[in-house]
Amino acid sequence: MTLRRTYAPALAALALLAGCATAPPAADVIAGRLALQVAAHDGAAERQLASTFELSGNAERGALLLTTPLGTTLAQAHWQPGRVELATGNGARVYTDLDALTRDVLGEALPLAALFDWLRARPWPAAPSEPTAAGFEQLGWSVDLARRADGWIVLQRARPPAVTVRVRLDAAS
Repeated sequence: MTLRRTYAPALAALALLAGCATAPPAADVIAGRLALQVAAHDGAAERQLASTFELSGNAERGALLLTTPLGTTLAQAHWQPGRVELATGNGARVYTDLDALTRDVLGEALPLAALFDWLRARPWPAAPSEPTAAGFEQLGWSVDLARRADGWIVLQRARPPAVTVRVRLDAAS
């Protein structure tokens, strides 16, 4: 089984949610649980992942840790301008940017820079957005904030491959 197929769900979560030597300040941490579903497409089977996560920093410089509910590390990524390091149980890989990581894992780039704002329940300021009854749409994604008061955010992209990310933020996030 190829690395893409074996670790695609964990790497995809790294991509949505998404090495620097200095850790970002603790105040920049967003943590919780996520469930990712990538629909079957072009002969590829549906992929799913459930994980806890800690996302820190920002789109330019940061880190993401994905763990199982029992605390086992699934994947860890660190990034800074020009370099993204990804470590999994199969070793480490280096990419030039977050888009390259997502292209390798999913076959296309995903809007990782926007994720930091989306998880803070606001549109990313670098692209136009449209308000909806439940939140907003941006970059081809629907950001559903209807249950944000309870810690829930749902991100959905309808175009193939359809992707749904359900995030349950920790109370401190």
